[in-house]
Amino acid sequence: MSTVLAQQFREGLKAIETALLDLSPQVAETPWREGGWTRKEIVGHMLDSAANNRHRFVRAATQESYAGPDYAQESWVAMHGYATQPWATLLLWWRVEHQILMAVVEQIPEERLGVSCTVGEKEPVTLEFLIEDYLRHQHWHLTQLQAPVAAT
Repeated sequence: MSTVLAQQFREGLKAIETALLDLSPQVAETPWREGGWTRKEIVGHMLDSAANNRHRFVRAATQESYAGPDYAQESWVAMHGYATQPWATLLLWWRVEHQILMAVVEQIPEERLGVSCTVGEKEPVTLEFLIEDYLRHQHWHLTQLQAPVAAT
């Protein structure tokens, strides 16, 4: 039941995974900018986003519409303790979480992509927009992960 969107989603996430594997554990410990999250915490946030969006995608694909909460990203990242996890563990979790998410997107019928979705207090968007925006969000964080490490 693969749609063009599902294929683009899978290809986009595979490219991100390849780039993540190129990052060293030493770089993972460093903040992406002064006062910012470490790269480990960014990957953790990407995991939280995957978990939250999986629920959104499934509910939107199986209900008349979706309306649900946003999430407190700072609290989620702190609660999961991503900064203390081994880099290899975070990469494994990212891979597994995104394999699940790719499988979900693969199952969404094309006719469900127009379902209305409201996240938190934001204006309603379509499920298709949520999926595309999720991939943009992952790419945005990849640019943070790949940012040059500041000299100390």
